[in-house]
Amino acid sequence: MSSSFLFASLIWGSLGAGYFLYGRKQSSWIVTAGGLGLIVSSYFISSAWLMSLLSVAIIVAVYFLRKRGG
Repeated sequence: MSSSFLFASLIWGSLGAGYFLYGRKQSSWIVTAGGLGLIVSSYFISSAWLMSLLSVAIIVAVYFLRKRGG
């Protein structure tokens, strides 16, 4: 394991936990699912770059889905 993978996993997993807790508190299934997606991606993707690209895509998707949903 490289240090960049560990750092990326720490950052995206922490953001995912924050999204998950915020989504549960606000009763927003979109944000909760996005948080779970961020957490799961930090466990199962072994490349720091690929994990970062997927995580940014998840965050952008959550933003646009929330904006469209009201």
